[in-house]
Amino acid sequence: MEACCCSSASILTTGPGGALRRRSFASVAAAVGRAPPRPLRASSAALVGAAAAPQRGRRRGGVVRAVFERFTERAVKAVVFAQREARGMGDEAVAPHHLLLGLVAEDRSPAGFLGSGVRVERAREACRAAVGKPGPAQAATGLATDVPFAWGSKRVFEAAVEFSRNMGCNFISLEHIALGLFNLDDPTTNSILKSLGADPSQLAKQALTRVQGELAKDGREPVGLPSFKAREKSTPGFGKSAIVKYSNKRKGDVVLFIDEVHTLIGSGIAGRGSKGAGLDIANLLKPALARGELQCIASTTLDEHRLHFEKDKALARRFQPVFVNEPSQEDAVKILLGLREKYETYHKCKYTLEGINAAVYLSARYIPDRHLPDKAIDLIDEAGSRAKMESFKRKKEEQCSILSKSPDEYWQEIRAVQGMHEVALSNRLKYSLDEDEKENGVNVEAFDDDKIDSASTPPTSVDDLHVLIIFRPVLVGTEEIARVAALWSGIPVQKLTADETKLLVGLDDELRKRVIGQDDAVVAISRAVKRSRVGLNDPDRPIATLLFCGPTGVGKTELTKALAASYFGSESAMIRLDMSEYMERHAVSKLIGSPPGYMGFGEGGTLTEAVRRKPFTVVLLDEIEKAHPDIFNILLQGRRVSFKNALIVMTSNVGSTSISKGRRTIGFSTQKDTEETTYDAMKSLVMEELKAFFRPELLNRMDEVVVFRPLEKTQMLAILNIILREVKGRLLALGIGLEISESMLNLISQQGYDRSYGARPLRRAVTQLVEDVISEAILSGQYKPGDTIVMDTDATGKPCLSRLDDQTIQLSDPAPTL
Repeated sequence: MEACCCSSASILTTGPGGALRRRSFASVAAAVGRAPPRPLRASSAALVGAAAAPQRGRRRGGVVRAVFERFTERAVKAVVFAQREARGMGDEAVAPHHLLLGLVAEDRSPAGFLGSGVRVERAREACRAAVGKPGPAQAATGLATDVPFAWGSKRVFEAAVEFSRNMGCNFISLEHIALGLFNLDDPTTNSILKSLGADPSQLAKQALTRVQGELAKDGREPVGLPSFKAREKSTPGFGKSAIVKYSNKRKGDVVLFIDEVHTLIGSGIAGRGSKGAGLDIANLLKPALARGELQCIASTTLDEHRLHFEKDKALARRFQPVFVNEPSQEDAVKILLGLREKYETYHKCKYTLEGINAAVYLSARYIPDRHLPDKAIDLIDEAGSRAKMESFKRKKEEQCSILSKSPDEYWQEIRAVQGMHEVALSNRLKYSLDEDEKENGVNVEAFDDDKIDSASTPPTSVDDLHVLIIFRPVLVGTEEIARVAALWSGIPVQKLTADETKLLVGLDDELRKRVIGQDDAVVAISRAVKRSRVGLNDPDRPIATLLFCGPTGVGKTELTKALAASYFGSESAMIRLDMSEYMERHAVSKLIGSPPGYMGFGEGGTLTEAVRRKPFTVVLLDEIEKAHPDIFNILLQGRRVSFKNALIVMTSNVGSTSISKGRRTIGFSTQKDTEETTYDAMKSLVMEELKAFFRPELLNRMDEVVVFRPLEKTQMLAILNIILREVKGRLLALGIGLEISESMLNLISQQGYDRSYGARPLRRAVTQLVEDVISEAILSGQYKPGDTIVMDTDATGKPCLSRLDDQTIQLSDPAPTL
């Protein structure tokens, strides 16, 4: 279906002073009964453009706001064609035979107008001959939007509205106008059709068939089977056999479709006892199914078929099982393209081809617990609804802004519109019409879904300018689809639409800003993520499975947090599980939930439920070596949860004891050993410990095993600056600045450095030497918001504080580069 453009509730008539005012069909009919009929003036621009004009209540002149909102685009285009044909023939109003020419011009099917083979050239010649205006059969050009409608055309529209209402349509299409035209029985129109060899009754039948075909696509085709239901709740079984009796009378004409057919087994049982009389709905259908008197299509799931149908062998053998698999992404795109017109008509929007592809791709990737095409259809449905609401909100805001304008501003807008018309008229001399435009008299490319763009070719006529302005619906593209997918999956929308190539190129630098001295680990984790996003890894596996090993306090957990913040949007995207809580055998089931028969069954586990609610995440299994060994087996049990969009990181301190011993026994820090040989020896030692502790099948499933380097003293200053930056940020929130001298930085790094414990003692030193001292000074009233604290060491080497304005100590760069 086309996007709706018009409404049937009212028409436009000329009022005093040439202004447009709205009159109902009943009031127009009453007025015409008392006076000679006069043309109803309604331009094609007004038919749909008036809907965009803000309503100002009852203003002088009675300006109308909206008409014909239920007309489809093709219907309005046919009206535009009819107005141009009337102008080309020199008529003052659009008569029914002009509407016939407009319908023929718009019906572009290979079989001609409603399958009759009639083309617009022949119809135009026959029309001129019927009305006695011989001459060349040429399409009119120029401004045709000021041609009014005659009374006969109004009756055609009125009949089209009635046909649409009786057929249960929420739109008025080209076929409805054709039915109204044939129902009018206009002599001139009948004469034209007769000269063309077309039968109005056959054309009406073809138009009705097309409308019913559109309704069948929409799932709203009239059903021949009447609705049967019980008179009272106390009479179960009443009317159920009537379905079978009705089907027997209409043998061969009725196909009964039963959704969720497993619910029929045991339904409607009448009798005493727990089992009743056994006359459920399924047993009532068995005889008719066995004799072939009833054609039935039923649907159910595999699990329900196994639980219910396989137990009733007599019912199961009366159905031929047909397994319907989930369609591929290519087939899902085709399905959505077939349904696109339905949702465009309902939401009054336009779905771009990129938006359709994005709906299928994003739903398949980020909504794993549902199936195609259902989840993709729901995605475009909600995206269209949101786009429609946002468009309505913008229109209301524009109306409110117009109410606040002065009369001078109105005149400026009027002059601007006049200038647009002059530009359009001048452009007509510069751009020639193609063969399609010459045949039909309008630039129909303006209606093409792929060419509705502000950067398209300039309009070639004023009518085309109206088309570009009026028929520009709300576009639903990739951004709108991604926004809805983000709401459903919890994935930040910018990660869906941003260029992931640029994001991954700068991933190494982003990680190095927070993790110091671990270049090998940063490169390894970046390679794993890039390899996954390029598509070289298994699509059914997680983004990456990493194992971080090394001494304590060297940045294993901090690198995971930095990865979550840089790639997944924020640190809150990380799911952290302290594996020391799963040291006992019975505690392991908390990850995936309790087994059947135990308390808490069906509630889900800590890990599975967290990933199911937030599939795009980082899963951190901290200190994995402390968990019970059964943790590696039980992950394959319980409810299946997709980890395709998760990045799994395990941290372990295995080998840290051997590293500290080896540093003293095998001479890691001798002068003959280079830094690389020292790291290689440490890595070999850690890998031996890992192979002895973990099973080989676990290590083989790791994409990367990253061994972290011990931190050197020169790297502590860089880590210290990161910690102090956080402290300064918290002080700035209180309105207080902080400056720290180089001697104070050296004091903190000296007291906080311990090669065996990494950077954790450094954070404790910052707490004792900086945070505790400053908090005491603030509580004693020495500093208030607006002051800047200068922190330095005194002659004895202890920390001292002063204000920036009163300082007498010579300070150096607070963040030296080493």
